[in-house]
Amino acid sequence: MDIIDMARQSGMAVILDARIGREEYHSVCGSLSALQKFADAVRHTTVNPKTGGDRQERPAGRA
Repeated sequence: MDIIDMARQSGMAVILDARIGREEYHSVCGSLSALQKFADAVRHTTVNPKTGGDRQERPAGRA
């Protein structure tokens, strides 16, 4: 799951604030409707992992 790409596709603005070493830090902002679209996309990805991209399955019985 590429969460940054999902945020962009939901209509949110993703801005690179800083890079320290190999780590990148991002700020994400947008409207409430964009936030709702993003939440729906994340929910859909976790419910339908086969269509969600790179999501790895956790072993059964673990939270």
